[in-house]
Amino acid sequence: MAQLTLVRFREFIREPEAVFWTFVFPILLAAGLGIAFRQRGPDKVQIGVVTSAPGSSTVAQSLTKDSSLVVTTYDDSAAALALRTGKVALLVVPGSAKDSVHYIYDRGRSDAVSARVLVDRAVQAGAGRIDPVRVSDSYVTEAGSRYIDFLIPGLLGMNLMGSSIWGLGFAIVTARSKKLLKRLMATPMSRVQYLLSFLCSRLVFLILEVATLLGFGHWAFGVPLRGSLVALFLIALLGAISFGGLGLLTASRARTTEAVSGIMNFIMLPMWIFSGVFFSSSNFPSGIQPFIKLLPLTALNDALRANMLEGASFATVSPQILVILVWGVVTFFAALKLFRWR
Repeated sequence: MAQLTLVRFREFIREPEAVFWTFVFPILLAAGLGIAFRQRGPDKVQIGVVTSAPGSSTVAQSLTKDSSLVVTTYDDSAAALALRTGKVALLVVPGSAKDSVHYIYDRGRSDAVSARVLVDRAVQAGAGRIDPVRVSDSYVTEAGSRYIDFLIPGLLGMNLMGSSIWGLGFAIVTARSKKLLKRLMATPMSRVQYLLSFLCSRLVFLILEVATLLGFGHWAFGVPLRGSLVALFLIALLGAISFGGLGLLTASRARTTEAVSGIMNFIMLPMWIFSGVFFSSSNFPSGIQPFIKLLPLTALNDALRANMLEGASFATVSPQILVILVWGVVTFFAALKLFRWR
């Protein structure tokens, strides 16, 4: 087992591409998305005012007083084109009567619905409306509520899945295609020892993967680590083992790298989409939420976020841990049953 695990370790560090995709790429992705979606306050809303209607100048002046709006004037044809091509979220058409305004927008666009509220507030204020209730604001910036705080655990889960499935699956299929497995079959080594050596090699790099990405997120963006680091490592460890079982299963019968690549993409694609890596899985309809919750990457991401952002203990995330363990145990024994040397 020790020699087999050492072989896996040497194969990995001698592949610069594998090192890049495991350690460097997640950091570059986190840096790019963290900068792109950093907190900058609300975006200004682009709206258009139709100038052919009477009273358009008065309405435009009222709207320009609101700093959250960017007002552009158009004639009829240009206004229709701007709305159709998405240059503006809403068109304001002053009515023939002095006290009327008509709004044109697509209710399917969330920014258009928000623009309607902002524009109407500015129009009513320009007409002399006075709010009877006095309000005040307090502003806070809380680590844990930003997009980068949501993103880092998702990237960690995605990296654990990718490095486990791709790293293990391709190594086995490559050895099979090169006839190396035929030679190993003649040794006293058992099938269990061979497959377990892949899982053990994954554990060697697990600490580096977790420490590199989380360390960068905490240092560069102040991503909080509110839970126990021991519990966080155990969650990542179980996730890596679970996805390692999936990687072994995908490679148990495949004979070419093209075949195993297709199988891996078929397995991972639903999790890339549904498991909440880059956006919340709650955005999907409630009818498919039970299916989403049973995906191993969903369970891993939910457990990592609960630990890092909410300070949840290992016992608190036990439902997610159960899903991860079931996937790991079932896939490893399935791989052991289906595995072929040739």
